[in-house]
Amino acid sequence: MNYHDTSRRFMIDNSAIRGEWCLLESTYQTVIAKHNYPLEIQGLLGEMMAAAVMLSSTLKFEGRFTLQARGEGPIQLATVECTHDKHLRSVARWQGDIEGLGFNELLQSASLAITIEPDKGENYQGIVPLEHGNLSQCLEFYFQQSEQLDTRIWLHEGNGKAAGLMIQVMPFNSADALNVDDEAQAEDWQRVTTLADTLTAEEHLAISAEELLHRLYHEENVRMFDAELIDFKCSCSKKKMSAALVSLGKEELLQILEEQEQINMNCEFCNTNHNFDKVDIHMLFESSSASNDGHTH
Repeated sequence: MNYHDTSRRFMIDNSAIRGEWCLLESTYQTVIAKHNYPLEIQGLLGEMMAAAVMLSSTLKFEGRFTLQARGEGPIQLATVECTHDKHLRSVARWQGDIEGLGFNELLQSASLAITIEPDKGENYQGIVPLEHGNLSQCLEFYFQQSEQLDTRIWLHEGNGKAAGLMIQVMPFNSADALNVDDEAQAEDWQRVTTLADTLTAEEHLAISAEELLHRLYHEENVRMFDAELIDFKCSCSKKKMSAALVSLGKEELLQILEEQEQINMNCEFCNTNHNFDKVDIHMLFESSSASNDGHTH
């Protein structure tokens, strides 16, 4: 089986510890090929993509999960969206020469918004300051402060790939977690995280989940769940772009077309252009008017 562009959930039996693993290759390469990203941006987006896949996997929902970093430094915006069925898209905006800059230099005075948008139900958003040394530490801090869950995250990017590993104590309402006493849980946590700290970036980016977990936990009973496929998919469409144009009004759009031959709508995520000329604009409003008439009673 090709283990690239997949995520796997696992549990360590007889403990209150669960985990997530993912490895991205073609999905990651598709994202960074959409724009001429510097290496520093590629590294950040790769880590954010791996993190978004793993964090969304811990949720039981249908909808969209978003990680969005905004700051006052060279990186003004970095966004990753991941749907419940593992469709990813991502984009970043930056300014100036960022060669050689580290995480905190790139994201000065920045915060990370974690947003859950279920298809049914209310949205949720948590905010975490990006004040720690890397993205993993910032996310670990978020879980400790906001969710009160012991969580460790390892993120790596390189050689055209991005990988993630997350280990977490299960919530206290979990039946498995309730069956483990505090002392045993602390010992399990110390052992499992210490072993995971021996993981190298080279290993993480090169081997399958089965091999990686066997290397780390060959003395444990690790239960692995089915792999989930990950791919790049942008939700933009000419229909959505058309709706955005209609909201501006016909007169304003025709005034714009007096100055230029076409109105160009560009999707930042997939870098796809959608062009509209005068004929398109007239047709948009004819169809919009017909639709409104059809809903008149």
